[in-house]
Amino acid sequence: MPEKKGKILIIDDNEDVLFALNVLLAPYVEKVKVSAFPEKIEQFMVGFQPDVILLDMNFRSDVISGQEGFHWLERILKMDAQAIVILMTAYADTDKAVQAIKAGAADFVSKPWEKEKLLATLFSALRLKESQREVENLKKQMEVLNTTETAYEIIGESEGMRGIFDMIEKLSNTNANILILGENGTGKDLIARAIYHHSPRAGKVFVSIDLGAIPDSLFESELFGYEKGAFTDAKKDKPGRMEAASGGTLFLDEIANLSLPMQAKILTAIEKRTISRLGSNRQIPVDVRLISATNTDIYKEVKNGKFRQDLLYRINTIEVHVPPLRTRGADIQLLADYFLQKFSVKYKKHIKGIAADARSKLENYHWPGNVRELQSAVERSVILSSANRLYAKDFILYLTEMGSKNEPESLNLNQIERETIKKALERSGGNITQAAELLGISRYSLYRKIKNEPL
Repeated sequence: MPEKKGKILIIDDNEDVLFALNVLLAPYVEKVKVSAFPEKIEQFMVGFQPDVILLDMNFRSDVISGQEGFHWLERILKMDAQAIVILMTAYADTDKAVQAIKAGAADFVSKPWEKEKLLATLFSALRLKESQREVENLKKQMEVLNTTETAYEIIGESEGMRGIFDMIEKLSNTNANILILGENGTGKDLIARAIYHHSPRAGKVFVSIDLGAIPDSLFESELFGYEKGAFTDAKKDKPGRMEAASGGTLFLDEIANLSLPMQAKILTAIEKRTISRLGSNRQIPVDVRLISATNTDIYKEVKNGKFRQDLLYRINTIEVHVPPLRTRGADIQLLADYFLQKFSVKYKKHIKGIAADARSKLENYHWPGNVRELQSAVERSVILSSANRLYAKDFILYLTEMGSKNEPESLNLNQIERETIKKALERSGGNITQAAELLGISRYSLYRKIKNEPL
């Protein structure tokens, strides 16, 4: 016999029923509590904390309608909206079963019960409770990550950034789906978190998933979860990121990296507002606010048949365009000063400032890796410097300086990107991992760019 799990509370005014159920269930579950008095339900919920409640629908004052059962079901759900309640009655009919499910019951059992059917219903309810706990644990993990994750503030006074701040304020009272567009390293993830923190769902869970780092073979299990036995290594039920984000915000980073089959699956989930885990046909309702981001020209991807137009319409109720660092003028110096202060504290260095020659070098660099590249450049300089100021020689900028003062030979972004990738590959000796780090993107994204745009 498998390990006994779960705590069951049985409420019924018939002592014979209580005795029979106690004897029947005791060999299968960890603990069973019974009571003939529904008035004690709240006491049991606080002290015993049952995983599943078997609740009779008809007590002494009303033997047919089941209204007492619905009354106590409502009381239970007010105490715990996720309580798993199975209603029982000897006066069963289809309408009553439908009414019970609509009222919030997990299932409905007729008396007299069939042993195997009752046990199957109970085990299914216990699995549902376990799934709820998995989701809550995942949400708590995400909340810990959200509060402990190191991230720099959104800093900027340029016209482009003032437009971003205005947009965040305008979005503060809406749950509309947002699409954030911008080059790699511009801080799209920070913009997403800022929108979340200023939204009606602030304080709820924020779940982030980098779609550019997930191969197709793992996409469904990561986003939608799976049931025990769905595949070889599925040892237990596991909720996916979308289920964990229900009630809060789901951030889909690098959404343009999704293959067309995966785009179809996520579109279905968005439209139906339900998901089903791998290995299960059970539909799980989800309520998520979507924020998506990409560094790709997504409209070009639609035109080329690489991204579904109907999915684009679903995710871009509002578009936010994040400007590249090279267009942000004095923001470069503001950010450099911020990073200097941050890393001086982190590495216990007494560096007072950035010298004029270094500021000129930073200002004239093209910053293909944007804010992420600037952050890395300042951190590296702080680590290696032994002086009380950072000078031009302290800043090792890996890519050719194209400069905002001296225009690059071409203004075509695709050509600039190809040339930048070539230079990164040359500097890394053809090492894809190192080249991706220099560019501030994932290996998967770099492979995709090389595959789509042969160098």
